[in-house]
Amino acid sequence: MHLPARRRPEFDEARIYEYPEHLRASLLDMPAKPGVYIFHAAEGTLPLYIGKSVNLRSRLLSHMRNADEARMLRQAARISFIRTAGEIGALLLEAQLIKQLQPLYNQKLRRNRQLCALRLSEGKPEVVYSRDMDFAIEPDLYGLFGSRTSALQGLRDLADMHKLCYGALGLEKLPKGRACFRAMLNQCNGVCCGRESEADHAARLVSALETLRVAIWPYPGAIGIEETCEDMQQIHVVRNWCYLGSTDTKQAARKLAKVAAGFDADGYKILCRPILTGQARIIPL
Repeated sequence: MHLPARRRPEFDEARIYEYPEHLRASLLDMPAKPGVYIFHAAEGTLPLYIGKSVNLRSRLLSHMRNADEARMLRQAARISFIRTAGEIGALLLEAQLIKQLQPLYNQKLRRNRQLCALRLSEGKPEVVYSRDMDFAIEPDLYGLFGSRTSALQGLRDLADMHKLCYGALGLEKLPKGRACFRAMLNQCNGVCCGRESEADHAARLVSALETLRVAIWPYPGAIGIEETCEDMQQIHVVRNWCYLGSTDTKQAARKLAKVAAGFDADGYKILCRPILTGQARIIPL
């Protein structure tokens, strides 16, 4: 009879949850307001985890009751917080601090990525990189991806969804006039073997890519986004989808607006909808 391998003691210990009494003092002054919170280990070490919430106190209490986070809670020595005037400010500050401080448990967001996108060149999609152009002002870019591999996978997913031909997209090589394997399975409309015209396939490709279009920065320079709550007002300064910082006066915001800014994927994902739909309160700078 096969006997399962004995679990390591430290693995078992990680599954034992005890309420982190040593962190209770950190909650005494924690407000039920928007902001960013930071779990700190011993002095002189990197932060363990950075998060955000529209209600800091409620969110941190949920951390304390989460057995899945027992290991991180045992390592934490204290919790600090930074208030913001609203959710947009909390999202922007969280993304900025994660990139700057590289916390241990924010692995997904702290990875350094080579940002790329898709662009049509002579009717075929190609992968282009943010190191070669400014994504904030470059027109006709589609999708934001962390690597060439993920960009090509995104193109395959789009082809699968819309029955586009891998061969016509440059994802695989095919002898001219020969049907691809997916066409035989009715997963491709058959531009590879003449069942569909090249013009129809190209039109469907453009339509499919449109769902991934990257919006260019819609202003000539920096703007301020104003957020307020009962006891706080902030102006978040943004240019080219890049967050430059927050302040409480328009004069100070104009100084931040002079800082150089390049395209930032996190800022784009946070700000695109509220800016383009008019949900954000915009202040010209």
